[in-house]
Amino acid sequence: MTDKKIVVRGTLCAILGGVCWGFSGTMGQFLFSQKGLETSWVTTVRMLVAGVILLGIMAARRPKEVGRVWKTGKDARRLLLFAVLGLIPCQFTYLECIAYSNSATGTALNYLGQMMILFYVCLTTRRLPTRWELTALGLAMLGVFFLATHGNIHTLVLSPQALFWGLLGAAMVVVYSTLPQRLIGVYGSPVITGWGMLCGGGILFFLSRFWAQPVALDGETVLGVLLIGVVGTAMAFTLYLQGVSDIGPVKTSLLSCAELVTAGILTCLWLKTPLVSQDFFGMALILGMVVFLSVPGKTASAPAPKE
Repeated sequence: MTDKKIVVRGTLCAILGGVCWGFSGTMGQFLFSQKGLETSWVTTVRMLVAGVILLGIMAARRPKEVGRVWKTGKDARRLLLFAVLGLIPCQFTYLECIAYSNSATGTALNYLGQMMILFYVCLTTRRLPTRWELTALGLAMLGVFFLATHGNIHTLVLSPQALFWGLLGAAMVVVYSTLPQRLIGVYGSPVITGWGMLCGGGILFFLSRFWAQPVALDGETVLGVLLIGVVGTAMAFTLYLQGVSDIGPVKTSLLSCAELVTAGILTCLWLKTPLVSQDFFGMALILGMVVFLSVPGKTASAPAPKE
């Protein structure tokens, strides 16, 4: 394959990966608002389905690599820690924010995880943010202000619960991004994410008393949950990784911002959720933050991994 075709493939994969993630959040909103499902139930199924698919793909491609992480006790414990402290909170808080608001708002707030990573980098390297990074911080804060108040300092249009879960979810991105770095370097991202999803889903299955939650399983509910796991998690992650491989993490991170655009469009057109100009302005400001933090040589923070 020529270099040009590789770039085209990587570009398409990055955009499609973002579209799949945007679809996932909107499908989550549909299941919460119209099917009455609980966040813990959807999170459990999403993680289990995605884990099985990701590990299945890896087993077909490189079967000897799938179980290698369990042969080293220290790495196995770190993997379980990643599942419990990284994946479960990151997945749950993202969907819980959507349950209290909408897919577009939840996705936008989740992107603030990149700003949280910047704080982490500054603390660990004992340095102050650069002017470029401070500009990104200003865009992020202004974006949250418009999403939460629509520009009126005396009015809170976003529920306190949505704001709490959205900001907590952004903070959880730091844990999710930093815990598995060594493991991913040794075993690869698909294997670690696949096992993390499977283990996290299994643990949440018991913690949430999955079997005791009342769920009316009709055809739409079953299809929606499967689509979140297959399209919105496993397929999205696979496409994103292919994009990273073809065109690098910075370009892939920028192009995958199609996630927020997709969530906004589907939220308005499919679920008929009213979004006003201030909402879109707030989202645009947060996208501006992503662009600022992704410019090579201007910042030390890396693009945040996806869910």
